[in-house]
Amino acid sequence: MDQQALLGLNPNADANFRQRALAYFEQLKVSQDAWHVCAEALAKGIYSDDHVKFFCFQVLEHQIKFRYAMLTAVQQQLVRETLMTWLQSQLMNAQPEKTFIRNKAAQVFALMFVMEYLTKWPKFFFDILTVVGLNPRGVDLYLRTLMAIDAEVVDRDIVHTGETCSLYLQETRRNTLIKDTMREQCIPSLVESWYEILHTYQHSNSELTCQCLEVVGAFVSWIDLSLIANDRFVNMLLGHMSVEVLREEACDCLFEIVNKGMDPIDKTKLVESLCQVLQAAGLFSIQQEEDVDFLARFSKLVNGMGQSLIISWSRLVKVSDMKGAQDTLQAIESKGPLMLQLLVHEDDDISSNIIGFCYDYLHILKQLPMLTDQQKSNVEAIMLAVMKKLTYDDEYNFESEWRCFTVVNDVCCVYQGEDEAMFVEYRKQLKLLLDRLAQVSPELLLEAVRRVFNTAIQSWQCTAFMEVEVAIRLLYMLGEALPASHGAHFCGDVAKASALQDMMRTLVTSGVSEYRHASVVLEFFETVVRYDKFFTVEPQHIPHVLMAFLDHRGLRHSSPKVRSRTSYLFSRFVKTLHKHMSAFIEDILSRIQDLLELSPPENGFQALLSNDDQLFIFEAAGVLIVNSEYTAERKQALMKNLLTPLMEKFTILLDKLPMEQDEGRQAALADCLNHAVGFASRTSKAFSNKQTVKQCGCSEVYRDCLQTFLPALSCPVQKEVLRSGVRTFLHRMIICLEEEVLPFIPSASEHMLKDCEAKDLQEFIPLLNQITAKFKAQVSPFLQQVFMPLVQAIFEVLARPAEENDQNAALEKQMLRRSYFAFLQTVAGSGMSEIIGNQGVENVERVLFTVIQGAVDFPDPIAQKTCFIILSKLVELWGGKDGLVGFADFIYKHMVPACFLAPLKPTFDLADAQTVLALSECAVTLKTIHLKRGPECIQYLQQEYLPSLQVSPEIIQEFCQALQQPDLKVFKNYLKIFFQRAKP
Repeated sequence: MDQQALLGLNPNADANFRQRALAYFEQLKVSQDAWHVCAEALAKGIYSDDHVKFFCFQVLEHQIKFRYAMLTAVQQQLVRETLMTWLQSQLMNAQPEKTFIRNKAAQVFALMFVMEYLTKWPKFFFDILTVVGLNPRGVDLYLRTLMAIDAEVVDRDIVHTGETCSLYLQETRRNTLIKDTMREQCIPSLVESWYEILHTYQHSNSELTCQCLEVVGAFVSWIDLSLIANDRFVNMLLGHMSVEVLREEACDCLFEIVNKGMDPIDKTKLVESLCQVLQAAGLFSIQQEEDVDFLARFSKLVNGMGQSLIISWSRLVKVSDMKGAQDTLQAIESKGPLMLQLLVHEDDDISSNIIGFCYDYLHILKQLPMLTDQQKSNVEAIMLAVMKKLTYDDEYNFESEWRCFTVVNDVCCVYQGEDEAMFVEYRKQLKLLLDRLAQVSPELLLEAVRRVFNTAIQSWQCTAFMEVEVAIRLLYMLGEALPASHGAHFCGDVAKASALQDMMRTLVTSGVSEYRHASVVLEFFETVVRYDKFFTVEPQHIPHVLMAFLDHRGLRHSSPKVRSRTSYLFSRFVKTLHKHMSAFIEDILSRIQDLLELSPPENGFQALLSNDDQLFIFEAAGVLIVNSEYTAERKQALMKNLLTPLMEKFTILLDKLPMEQDEGRQAALADCLNHAVGFASRTSKAFSNKQTVKQCGCSEVYRDCLQTFLPALSCPVQKEVLRSGVRTFLHRMIICLEEEVLPFIPSASEHMLKDCEAKDLQEFIPLLNQITAKFKAQVSPFLQQVFMPLVQAIFEVLARPAEENDQNAALEKQMLRRSYFAFLQTVAGSGMSEIIGNQGVENVERVLFTVIQGAVDFPDPIAQKTCFIILSKLVELWGGKDGLVGFADFIYKHMVPACFLAPLKPTFDLADAQTVLALSECAVTLKTIHLKRGPECIQYLQQEYLPSLQVSPEIIQEFCQALQQPDLKVFKNYLKIFFQRAKP
């Protein structure tokens, strides 16, 4: 081998050597005899360097995995002999190989097993066991090989080589056959070898014993359970539960045994016998155990036993074996004390592992007609445990919790530190338990929460923050645990409504919003927004809560995370309760005025709110103004006060932008301008069908905004950012201003079609589609004027050369084509075909040919479907006797062939759902042609077109009969079968 290249295998080698080693590996992978060199090196122990040995195994692995069938029978025998020779040498070496080499060797052995066990090497395990015996190094490799075989053949969590469905199914069938053959031929021998290994090494070699326990746990799910679940094996496993270095693996092994599917009565007996022995060994005394790692495994085992018993109970109830079900329920109930001890354990991992059992146990209780005193006691105990475990501990790092805070689709997203994220997930599990508790006993839950809440809130000044936070959190959680239609918690059930109303009154009058810890303040605001319907019952509390939102407790809190979340919650609070805020509107607007200021990048001042947060404040301001009881004149004045500062700043910054030389500052200015447009746009979300812009007298101010923002489209720098923002604003104004926006559209379109890229056009077309669909005939003159410039801009961008491997450019062009065809579809579908028809013969032909090309030549089923829809619509409009001149010829020369050429393309995959939809529209096109042209169409197909495709007369007759069927669905089904038969 190339010794220089091998030097690069060392992790400390420099980059050039490592690159050479990588290239050498690629060279050896395709070499005819490199595997032989590597096999000989391993068998003879030529190399002492660990990385070279690993490299040799990698070359062998590649040969077996991808090129094994190319080897002769003699060469395949040589591979087997090499591996066995290497295995024998391991028993005699002075030092064992490094772990990473043993693992790689095990993977290679496992690959050989998968390749040869069913055919040439049925004695695979016999041969290995004969060599290794009970030699500790040999046993280690044997156990590693078994785990590698599990990964190749059994483990469902590992993604295997199935690149396609057929490959995956082929691999699954092979694996099933291997397992069936192993059950018949060798599993009893393997189980016996495991017992011998455990018996031999349980006191002398904990590492091998743990490895063997892991193997037993991996294989037990698919072998005969009686081979393992018997006195000698189980007694040995239970003995391991008392040995500190073995008990975690023994726990996992017992868990796999318990999880094995079996008869419900037998499962109950197995679990009960295990529990008796475990209890006798003192393992149920949780308080005396200090090893939390073991307890986490033990909790998982108890959870498995509990859930297995519950599955048995469900199956017995289903077959009406009430005696068996009652016995199993008693067995479940007897685990209650242990379950509760683990649930309430201070270590969250231990507690988390038992939640599944608790949840399923509560599901049983939900189904019972009446609960016993003991069951009620268990429910209450679970409830108290959940409340306790929901509480933050002293070490919780709130700074780490809120690493990043952003808004996506109006929802605030939080990214957390690892430990904090785990606790948040754990809290979600506890919430599910709380919801299930509410289903079992809503009255009990309500009373328990009320007790905890009142105790904490009435003395919040001298109560630790975590106790106050969880008390408010529990009140918040009741909102989902005790569901109400549209959040109507304060009507209907008197007891529930009264309790929740009392707690909410206590919350908003207690002064707890003054608590200094951010978690408490946040929980306060979350809860008042969740129960916003409370304020419609007791509106007198709204001013106090508004003040909390607006002062140092909320939007002006010292913590950025509180300010950010409160911005969103304030917006929600205002949107829900604006009817009750009429008396405070101008006061609120005055108090938030400084929070609405646009912060240009050059002032260096750190604003209280981020740009995303400000969006919510602008929206809230808009909602207050639009829904107020003021006159239209007053609303207009207030909206002008809100938006005029934005427009003034926008004009100043837009003038600065082209003069700025530094690209970074250019980008910052463009972002700031974009935010200004976004803020104005966000205020318009306040308008509705009942409160339109016109009715509120606000048309003028939004027209002013348009006049202020549109010059940004002609700015020579940062075009993409500016155009995107203005385009979005135009979309909003089409909805809000309706026909008043039309005078602005031609100028905006002219600027957006200048110097544009594929993405610009792709994003501009939806704007035209919106205008076309909404205003139809009103915009016909404008569309006729802009149609060809737009089409030519699209053609020009599509014709630009791009690098062959530039996937981004290819994707952008594909998306632009789709947008172009969507535009044509909108025009044709809006009954405005004259926009296309009036473009002159050459231009009309050019456009029509692009549609034919889109239907046939580009392997994009989404675009193809759109093209066939366009063709159908044009045939419907122009395909009759008095249609567009020359269009009938176009139908027969181009449209009909397109309906056959497209589905006959190799890229037209009839197994793909999108392609089937395209074919469905193709059928509609043919059907529409027949409806418009009548017998002439059938005659053309019978006498000219289909014979030219070498279609037999019988099939031609069959096709034409199907086309003439009145039911379109019949023809669609036929067309699919027709092309399935026609394609090779």
